[in-house]
Amino acid sequence: MEHTHKGKKKLILIISILSILLLSIFIISFNIGTFAIGPIDVIKTFFGQGDKKQELVLFTMRLPRIIIALLVASALAVSGTVLQGITKNDLADPGILGISSGAALAVVIYIYFMNGKAYSDVNLLTIFTMPIIALFGAGFAAFLIYTLAWKKGINPTRLILMGIGINSAFSAILVLFQFRFSTQDFNKIMIWTSGSIWGTNWNYVIATLPFVFIFTGLIIYKARYLDVLSLGDELSVGLGVNIEKERRTLLIYTVALAGAATAVAGTIAFLGLISPHVARKLVGPKHKLLLPTSALVSSIILLLSDTIAKNVLAPIEMPVGIVVSIIGVPYFIYLIMKE
Repeated sequence: MEHTHKGKKKLILIISILSILLLSIFIISFNIGTFAIGPIDVIKTFFGQGDKKQELVLFTMRLPRIIIALLVASALAVSGTVLQGITKNDLADPGILGISSGAALAVVIYIYFMNGKAYSDVNLLTIFTMPIIALFGAGFAAFLIYTLAWKKGINPTRLILMGIGINSAFSAILVLFQFRFSTQDFNKIMIWTSGSIWGTNWNYVIATLPFVFIFTGLIIYKARYLDVLSLGDELSVGLGVNIEKERRTLLIYTVALAGAATAVAGTIAFLGLISPHVARKLVGPKHKLLLPTSALVSSIILLLSDTIAKNVLAPIEMPVGIVVSIIGVPYFIYLIMKE
């Protein structure tokens, strides 16, 4: 009883620290930029006491970008946690497995045909249908990986290697397709595919929000199946779980989340890899706690990375994916060495 009480206190403390950390980065990202706004002015503007320029910067530019960063971070963290759970592989992540590059390729091809070969000034219909197109691209990539990696069952190492291969193939096709755009649009796509939160208006938020909320909710609802699947196939079957059906369902939900994230932020690798590992160390392997904690950790990493990306070389903006990779690559090497 005492042990349970201590565990609850520890959990509340961890979630509180993570929430305070996220809120702090949230406030900092509002304050700094090419147009700096002091913390007091930020609060005043939120209560309608700011000037027109402050309102424009906060509500039209910074707030939608921050919300998109939180949605993308949560989607990638949850999809990474699920992929690691269903493959029983600590190195699984939608970016590494090629699911994100499948989504990115589908989106770029779609924009090319829908927007008259122009990447700039994407129209409203394209914005709202992009997550659906990204879902199909991510789904096709997942189908290819799953089919090619299947050999009397799924071998975790084979799955990762096949995913890396598919990722390279899709990335190469994406580069070839980019040459069909103008030089200016080619450069924009290069930055976006490196991982860049380019959806900085409310239309992108409205287009992405339902996907992230619905599929995250469905995954949390199925969290108990993830706990059972992590015990191994034989034990799962013994407990009466249809493992292949549950794996496929969870994979579809994961693909939808990774697709929605890629549609607005390009391919941000390693975020879905790091976050579940950090969360697992903090709250343990139970997915009901692991999934939301992973989303919190991921939000902290992405929002901090985006704040660095926007300001370290200002007025030039670095792709946020590069900053995340600087954090992620050493961790990825550490995990491979540990394996």
